[in-house]
Amino acid sequence: MAALSSSDIAILGVGIVAAAVYLFKDQIFSAKPKSAPVPTSKLSTGGGNPRDFIATMKETKKRIVIFYGSQTGTAEEYAIRLAKEAKSKFGLASLVRDPEECDFENLSELPEDSCVFFVMATYGEGEPTDNAVQLCQNLSDDSFEFTNGEHKLSGLKYVVFGLGNKTYEHYNLISRNVDRDLQKMGAVRIGERGEGDDDKSMEEDYLEWKDGMWEAFAKAMNVEEGQGGDSPDFAVTEVDDHPPEKVYLGELSARALTRTKGIHDAKNPYPAPIALAKELFEGKADRNCVHIELSTEGSGITYQHGDHVGVWPSNADVEVDRLLCALGLWDKKDTVINIESLDPALAKVPFPVPTTYGTVLRHYIDISALTGRQILGTLSKFAPTPEAETKLKNLNTNKELYQSVVAHGCMKLGEVLQYAAGNDIFAKPTKENTTAWSIPFDIIVSSIPRLQPRYYSISSSPKLYPNSIHVTAVVLKYESEQADTVSPRWVYGVGSNFLLNLKYATNNEAVPLISDTANPEPASVSYPSYAIEGPRGAYKQGTILKAPIHVRRSTFRLPTNPKSPIIMIGPGTGVAPFRGFVQERVAMARRTIEKNGPDGLADWGTLRLYFGCRRSDQDYLYKNEWSEYAKELHGKFIMRNAFSREPPYKPDGSKIYVQDLIWEDQEHIADAILNGKGYVYICGDAKSMSKAVEETLCKILGEAKGGSAEVEGAAELKLLKERNRLLLDVWS
Repeated sequence: MAALSSSDIAILGVGIVAAAVYLFKDQIFSAKPKSAPVPTSKLSTGGGNPRDFIATMKETKKRIVIFYGSQTGTAEEYAIRLAKEAKSKFGLASLVRDPEECDFENLSELPEDSCVFFVMATYGEGEPTDNAVQLCQNLSDDSFEFTNGEHKLSGLKYVVFGLGNKTYEHYNLISRNVDRDLQKMGAVRIGERGEGDDDKSMEEDYLEWKDGMWEAFAKAMNVEEGQGGDSPDFAVTEVDDHPPEKVYLGELSARALTRTKGIHDAKNPYPAPIALAKELFEGKADRNCVHIELSTEGSGITYQHGDHVGVWPSNADVEVDRLLCALGLWDKKDTVINIESLDPALAKVPFPVPTTYGTVLRHYIDISALTGRQILGTLSKFAPTPEAETKLKNLNTNKELYQSVVAHGCMKLGEVLQYAAGNDIFAKPTKENTTAWSIPFDIIVSSIPRLQPRYYSISSSPKLYPNSIHVTAVVLKYESEQADTVSPRWVYGVGSNFLLNLKYATNNEAVPLISDTANPEPASVSYPSYAIEGPRGAYKQGTILKAPIHVRRSTFRLPTNPKSPIIMIGPGTGVAPFRGFVQERVAMARRTIEKNGPDGLADWGTLRLYFGCRRSDQDYLYKNEWSEYAKELHGKFIMRNAFSREPPYKPDGSKIYVQDLIWEDQEHIADAILNGKGYVYICGDAKSMSKAVEETLCKILGEAKGGSAEVEGAAELKLLKERNRLLLDVWS
């Protein structure tokens, strides 16, 4: 190698010095802090610690902190409602927090003039929601110490509102547990504990509870009502010059807008191509049940049997048009708007912006839901006529009138506004036949919940379909009750009719007409249509349509050991996950037989499936598949069917349901559970079916134990649940 010249050495030396300066710049230039201080106005996270809610409350001068345990977003909505009411009634600002994002050691440091609200949903079989697990553990665990060195919260003032469903066994258990644990630690509850029942009317339960609670709150907090005001949560501004490619037109994430790759989850659904869509009901069935196969190949999405798939629907075209007209925004539907939260700690903008008026109503908020009673009082101030104002005020203040008109009529917000203004809610909505109201759009954003995904039990196994998720959905369509001044009409579920629309489009089928009660001859009403091509045509590729989805994990799983007997009860679409269960065992059987021959299944437990429907020739789901699965499982799969609207009937002429078949098989059931250590799975309707099945199981187990259903049977059932050998996936 040639010797280095003096100039080479000099250049090398300069390079070494420069490198050293770069590597050790923090130490060399340490006269200033390593990071610039955040201006005081920006500090809202407790001295830089976002989990320190006490410090945040002190810095932002807030006397209320509201924690929500929410799985689907409803508890969060009620938490925000409480915060808004505290502000409007008393002028008190609240901190609304996800408990998963907080540390609770310093809960004992809550200032004496402050209080804490707990808005807690009960999930599954009496469990806390995912985001409230740690909070509930901290409150119930006697060994958990707060910063006062004890497991005590003496004098801490709190409010509890629970969300539950009375069709489930553990109704509002989590809110009751939180209340119990706080009182045990010396905390003082303000007012009564509120309990909302989603089976009847969560809204009415909340309205009945809140007035008494606020009265007790005023006394406990030494505040007077009338100190607040009607201040908006959001500022909505129209934008003239925003780049079109940066405007959200229904995309649910920044990655979807820019079409960049990333993990697909609830915050970034995957547009899954529809590989197959077909009708499952046959013959003269007056209902629809769609089977849809969604391709996940190349998406990175995985699932297990028993998981749920969330499908993100849009609102039906007619409801979008109706509300655009009622709000006087028809000509502005494509106008770009920006929305800014005026108090991010109280209310976050619930969807991506900038966007358009039409996009918000179509993709982002649930305008198809039943209109709540409380919002009607606010909207009455913007009525186009004194008569319309009076109508809305009456619906707001008169519970019975609201029930007979809005609740029984299943009326959406656009329909309520048309009804109050004297418009024809049966006519196709246009600017000409729909009176415009002057409701500020920020109130619409504040008052209507975010449009949520609809969840379906996955009806396939990844062992047979690793790149495909199957959905089995009965289409929700029913006639509303006769209401005062409102005739019955067809009401359509958002998610299932969205899927039905996709099925029609995938197969190039004409959308059928159906008769309307108000105008029965001839058939004049068609199923609702949707913007199924998605934002910027993202949900259509050539002739292939797509649906935005994500997977939600479940604990509804088969035991790993195939020797355990399995009992599955799933009438109607409750059979969906059990199709996946059986496929899971078929895949395992194929491997076992390939390795050990048919004798390899000899010591396997039996899978017994109890399925019920109306008629064997109409709604017997997947009836051509079950016999094939039985062949592959070599006698280890047994299916029993209850067809309620065809013979045989009971001796007294009444219908046969799945619980009747279970009672017929009581010896097999008792032996499988008590001696075989078997597992029981129930999927479907929680209100009647699940309850009836559990009562029958109690009777079977009680008699097998030589006792009664009420004592020995109930104890055995409780034990099964505690040991995760009785699992439910039910809905009301």
